[in-house]
Amino acid sequence: MSKPNINQWFKKSKGQKATKAKSVGLRSCPQKRGVCLKVFVCSPKKPNSARRKVVKVRLSNKVTLTAYIPGQVHRLQEHSQVLVRGGRIPDLPGVKYRLVRNKLDLEGLPGRKTSRSKYGTKKLDKGC
Repeated sequence: MSKPNINQWFKKSKGQKATKAKSVGLRSCPQKRGVCLKVFVCSPKKPNSARRKVVKVRLSNKVTLTAYIPGQVHRLQEHSQVLVRGGRIPDLPGVKYRLVRNKLDLEGLPGRKTSRSKYGTKKLDKGC
């Protein structure tokens, strides 16, 4: 048996590459509760143009982050209780979290027909 040369040593030492967590602020939890510190709007990156509704949240683990409010209307203000989940907003730099609708102080969207599960809307019953 001969000894391995230097290239063979390096080839063997390359292990599995460690994956980084995308939603670091949640500390490997699916959702976390938080309190709104500031509710504001910001504009997206270059090709898009809108007024995206964003909130600065302090989580229960004392981490402060910015989260996106999905849907058209909301009644959030300072000191509102919200539930934060992961999911980045591609055209807002630094916004890696979304709020969960129809939980705590963020109510669902009334009259929503499509994608109701994302916006916390119950199914409309057809009158018999």
